[in-house]
Amino acid sequence: MQKTLLVTGGAGYIGSHAAVAFAQAGYKVVILDNFANSGRENLDGIAKILGHEVDFFECDITNRGALELIFEKYDFDGVLHFAGLKAVGESCEKIGEYHEKNIFGSIVLFDVMEKFGVKKIIFSSSATVYNQKNLPPFTENMPTGTTNPYGTSKFVIEKLIEDYVAHKNWQATSLRYFNPIGAHPSGFIGEIPRGVPNNLLPYIFDVACGKREKVRVFGDDYPTQDGSGVRDYIDINDLVDAHLRAYEHLQNGHEIFNVGTGKGTSVFEMIALVEKISDQKIPYEVMSRRSGDLAIVFASAQKITDKLGWKAKNSVEDAIVSGWNFIQKIHHDS
Repeated sequence: MQKTLLVTGGAGYIGSHAAVAFAQAGYKVVILDNFANSGRENLDGIAKILGHEVDFFECDITNRGALELIFEKYDFDGVLHFAGLKAVGESCEKIGEYHEKNIFGSIVLFDVMEKFGVKKIIFSSSATVYNQKNLPPFTENMPTGTTNPYGTSKFVIEKLIEDYVAHKNWQATSLRYFNPIGAHPSGFIGEIPRGVPNNLLPYIFDVACGKREKVRVFGDDYPTQDGSGVRDYIDINDLVDAHLRAYEHLQNGHEIFNVGTGKGTSVFEMIALVEKISDQKIPYEVMSRRSGDLAIVFASAQKITDKLGWKAKNSVEDAIVSGWNFIQKIHHDS
């Protein structure tokens, strides 16, 4: 019998790719989104890829009444929880809003799940939960300690899940992402930032398209191969495959896995790769370091490889190619 999953934030960047992957794996997906970080474009893209529309509700996870109506309508096997505000810098300005949408929203969602006997969840967590004093590669048992409200919200939600696991017998996995990039191979869904992109690759793409004048590089004096900051960039298609494997391996308890490649790529290397793939010159300006930025961050993905047999298949270059293909498609269609 076909299992039905609720995908919160399913119209967003990662949620839309997960909705497609799970639907193609045989699940019925029901998407819930308030369009805070997304638009209807990805819903249209999902329909193009699957050949049919998926059930969708425009709703905020803080709205208990609306959530209960959705849970009454479907017999959910579990929840893929992506919904939430997601910009580190913005979270420092809008602390209350981040705590309300991310933490309070999750409190409401989990309470409704428990009320309807839905006890399986994959949570979209983040590498921002790790203590900045850790040295790479980051492993799941390293000390946590957040430096911004976004990271704090992810950490608190992990702890809320642990309470449900301990006292209500939930089956849960939290996936701590590093830096997702790229797009679906079809070019129908991808990352569509609202306003100024917070992430590096969409910003570089904006410069390549002529939407922005130059890339701002925050620091070129780090102890790295070329002086710029190094991060672990994970292809979105590999990332959603990790969700699929995690869901199919759920068991009693709360598992935490890093999802990254185990390799780092510098800002200057990313700029050079986009220049090569887009055949565009990317102007940049070196700025002073941002406070709180680390020189090098990359994951150890050994645990998820050992336990779930998952490993990143696609390279950073593969992800940039699919991301650029998506950007070209948007510009061509608009």
